[in-house]
Amino acid sequence: MNDDQLLRYSRHILLDEIGIEGQERILAAHVLIIGAGGLGAPAALYLGSAGIGRITLVDDDAVDMTNLQRQIAHTTDRVGQPKVESIRTAVHAINPGIRIDCRQQRADDALLDELVPQASLVLDCTDNYRTRHMINAACVRHKVPLVAGAAIRLDGQLMVMDPRDENCACYACVFPPDAQFEEVQCSTMGVFAPVVGVMGTLQAAEALKLIAGFGTPATNRLTMFDSRSLDWSSMQTTRVPECPVCGNKA
Repeated sequence: MNDDQLLRYSRHILLDEIGIEGQERILAAHVLIIGAGGLGAPAALYLGSAGIGRITLVDDDAVDMTNLQRQIAHTTDRVGQPKVESIRTAVHAINPGIRIDCRQQRADDALLDELVPQASLVLDCTDNYRTRHMINAACVRHKVPLVAGAAIRLDGQLMVMDPRDENCACYACVFPPDAQFEEVQCSTMGVFAPVVGVMGTLQAAEALKLIAGFGTPATNRLTMFDSRSLDWSSMQTTRVPECPVCGNKA
């Protein structure tokens, strides 16, 4: 690290859990963020400010006025711009020394197979059930850790999956891909603005823990947040041997 980096990241370096070695791991990391909305915005801001050396943003949408109630990386004067470009502008305003690559397109299997193997870690910040399963499957295929967040109405969820650990449950172990699931979106159901901030920030925290190598990752559990009462709950999860994604293939 140079003198500017030692100063910028000094408050991380002072932490015994991170120190210079942990911060250097953060600087060397590449995080793939899929979704540049309510979850992706705070996650990208915190990862960028923390010094993740390279961030790749994937989203095919443009900034809309209705996004500004909660998607804190976007601004009124950037309405109409691609969300990935808007977040790059916001993160670079905080930390111009990191690399940010933008892909303004919808995630599909081909794109995921291109980008996931390049990443140290993936953040699923999407709001689409099918896309979540595609991301999970790609991370299992390429053995790349995945931190998935979700938020709707006044509730949030968080899952951390590490395919490098043969005992770690994947997303499909908990939410079977063939399950009948009613898709809900904030455009019709609404979402309490701070909830996406809380969950996106927690995604960034779990990513930094995994990258820097400290603490206990929140694997093998589904963590749930109820903002009505400020209650947190968690459900233990286990790897399913017959899981169609990560299960044992005979």
